[in-house]
Amino acid sequence: MRPIVDPRQGDVEDDASSTKRRTLISLAGSLLAEISIPKLIAAWTMLIILPALLLGVAPLFASIWISTVSTKAAMLFTGLLPPLLLVILIGIGWFGGKPLWRLIETNFWSLNALAVQPVYAASREALRQISEWFLPKTTDQHARNLVRAISAAASGLLICGVSIWLITLAWPGSRWTGSLSHLSSFSTLMHVALHNSVVIVAAYLVVAGLAWGLADATMIQPCDLTNFATTPADGKTWRVVHLSDIHIVGERFGFRIEGGRSGPRGNGRLELLLAELDAIHVRDPLDIVLITGDITDAGRSSEWAEFAEALKPYRRLAERTLILPGNHDLNVVDRANPARLDLPTSPKKRLREIRALSTMVGLQGDRVRVIDDKTGKQETLLKDRLQAHVTEIASFADRGSIALTWTLANVWPQAFPMVLPPESDDGLGVILLDSNAQTHFSFTNALGLVTREQMKAVEKITAHFPKAKWIVALHHHVVEYPKPAKALSERIGTALVNGTWFVRKMQQLSGRAIIMHGHRHIDWIGACGELIIVSAPSPVMDVTDERDTYFYIHTLCVDAKGRLNLLQPERIVLPGHPIAES
Repeated sequence: MRPIVDPRQGDVEDDASSTKRRTLISLAGSLLAEISIPKLIAAWTMLIILPALLLGVAPLFASIWISTVSTKAAMLFTGLLPPLLLVILIGIGWFGGKPLWRLIETNFWSLNALAVQPVYAASREALRQISEWFLPKTTDQHARNLVRAISAAASGLLICGVSIWLITLAWPGSRWTGSLSHLSSFSTLMHVALHNSVVIVAAYLVVAGLAWGLADATMIQPCDLTNFATTPADGKTWRVVHLSDIHIVGERFGFRIEGGRSGPRGNGRLELLLAELDAIHVRDPLDIVLITGDITDAGRSSEWAEFAEALKPYRRLAERTLILPGNHDLNVVDRANPARLDLPTSPKKRLREIRALSTMVGLQGDRVRVIDDKTGKQETLLKDRLQAHVTEIASFADRGSIALTWTLANVWPQAFPMVLPPESDDGLGVILLDSNAQTHFSFTNALGLVTREQMKAVEKITAHFPKAKWIVALHHHVVEYPKPAKALSERIGTALVNGTWFVRKMQQLSGRAIIMHGHRHIDWIGACGELIIVSAPSPVMDVTDERDTYFYIHTLCVDAKGRLNLLQPERIVLPGHPIAES
């Protein structure tokens, strides 16, 4: 059978969302043509308009409340009102404190991701690229780092200046005090609320722009790691396979969202990779197989099923495999249509979380532990922690009810970080983070965020094992590499929103921890100061079936200074295998 068009080769439909085959302008045009206007209006109302209006009217309500309370202050110290208010406040803090803080933090960084990060990153990277065009090829690394720092500072000043201009425009229409009479006219209230919200957000951007620019400018700039350690005298090493972005599809000849026909078909490369790893393990045993996110291409059940089936013949590898979620596992709403979006009330995002969590429990649930919030100690195994929710999870997966969406809201954040504890006090442990920002739009799914809650848990668990060494693993890249990007868009829409803050926190563990991540499909080994950072290439992205691809086996050791270090990595090549024509 020889059809005119070989279906195994795919067609234009497979490139619908491909950033490798289509420009962002082309994708944006398709997005505008396909987007659901009613759903977009509903999403904007829930995510932007209502919060903005509430922010704008908050000062008026606060002033009215203060005025009312001040006139009746004597009543606060008589009767049952004071103890009743005290009980209510204690109840809110005791039962709803952490979820409330989690909600506030998520929305705070969502504001940054929406209003600050894209503009700041675009300005910073544009200035850096323009500046580097004029630098001679012989320019040393110190000068290039200086240019990068100046570009960051200039970007912060630019955001600050534009925000001050917006404040001057909106200030005449704002009002910060009022009375109940000001609430009688809806149009007047909305007018004031709009101007107030612009002033408040712009004022925040003044501070945030300067803070981001200053933080990036003063941070130790990343540089390539050129000096690797030598095998220690005691011979104590750990062999770690670092994989990422394997993007499993659910069809035998299926193509990936980003790659389209510029990438491989099906999961043949994964099968080849696992067979090669198994043979390597027989010759020279591996300690850890770490996959830093984007296990699936769109978080579908069929894709997770293919992952489980691929690992089934390799029990020895599965026993050493650790996974964490990437943006494709959680945030892709529709693999075929980037115009699709989820409403905040939709159960589909929770369903993708449940699929990922279910696989993690099956693969590593009897090895990794979750952390006690108060002590920072290993609380319990992941599978035991989720045992109380098994019935609810199964029911939600079957029915997808909105009620269970809210019931299970805290199950996902409470599962991270996951910790594989060291086998001895001075051994090697692994900390798995969820670095995915909360997004509801396929076109903006790639932004990252490490929550304050997770970072506090990292600090507690590393303090509990003061002699241990650690791999801290996440999906998103934490710094921009000191090399040009293929496209400016790669550095705008894929970043860790609070990356600078995260790196500064992690630098406290320099010498005890190595960061490993994926997301960018680029192999890079470098450092910020003494903090080593390792980025994994993707074995399936940016290459077709006919081309070779590769991954790395890293050997970790404790060097003569007692610091966690890397030996020269071992590069494993996977040869290309084109599909036969007959």
